[in-house]
Amino acid sequence: MTDQIVMLNGPGDVTRFQVQDHRSAAPGRGEIRIRHEAIGTNFLDIYHRKGIYPMPSYPAVVGAEAAGVVAAVGPDVTDLKEGDRVAYAGPPVGAYCSTRIIAAERVIRLPDAVSAKTAASSLLKGMTAYMLLKKTCDVRDGSRILIHAAAGGLGSILVRWAKSLNATVIGTVSTPEKAVLAKSFGADHLIVGREADIVAEVQRLTNGNGVDVAIDGIGGDMLVKSLRSVRAFGMAVTIGQAAGPVPPVPVEELRPGKSLSHPSIMAWCADVARYREAAQAAVQAMEAGIVCQIAAEFSLADVARAHIEMESGRAAGSILLIP
Repeated sequence: MTDQIVMLNGPGDVTRFQVQDHRSAAPGRGEIRIRHEAIGTNFLDIYHRKGIYPMPSYPAVVGAEAAGVVAAVGPDVTDLKEGDRVAYAGPPVGAYCSTRIIAAERVIRLPDAVSAKTAASSLLKGMTAYMLLKKTCDVRDGSRILIHAAAGGLGSILVRWAKSLNATVIGTVSTPEKAVLAKSFGADHLIVGREADIVAEVQRLTNGNGVDVAIDGIGGDMLVKSLRSVRAFGMAVTIGQAAGPVPPVPVEELRPGKSLSHPSIMAWCADVARYREAAQAAVQAMEAGIVCQIAAEFSLADVARAHIEMESGRAAGSILLIP
């Protein structure tokens, strides 16, 4: 079977993708060649495709996570061997391909209990959840947390992980069907519908106090609503813009003593030690059942359809590319 690679010829819509035959080189010093079995997709890929987060040059290859089998090891690689089951996430991007050369230090060995599809759908999201719940905030027993898009890929992992910490979770979802899913993940309360008065509902559910933490991956005007849902001296976290860019937030919205954080999992993972810490935490969470539901699978040749489905917001869970 011929290996394939998805080239992005420039920023724009899905027509900018071009699927080409590909032959991977031999790994160099400190590198491995991985044969992908499953490739995870994330909204980050859409931001790269559209040029919201521009690529350094074009043509380029996007994609921030994948899982598979070590096909070859380069000189000085002693802790991995051919046939090992592995996964990776974070920078540098370039996962939309059948085989890839990558630094061995970016690769995490997978336990038998974690499949390639589970790892590809959940590693980056699990790392993000770890960064948000344990490093950006300190979610613990008794914390009250608002999670937007609670039935989505990242949202589902955040709900499950927050519940494992004995937090009270208020989730937002767009449809009753997604509410059923989010409830199955452990959400204590759900606010359903794009037109729901989120601030009023949060105040009602918290007896007028607000939540300790609100995690907002929606963007647009949702961030102000998230801030208004947070208690005094609580925190709102913005991590994405699925609904569009976030407008300027007046400093008055931070009264009294609220804080606003804008962390980046890609920046977090630029440091290898922090990356491996988060990756190992995510793998351990997967072993404990904190995983993302797989909503759909597409071949590399159908990458355009995968992006259209991801942007539509219909998918409850993660979308995979299968080489």
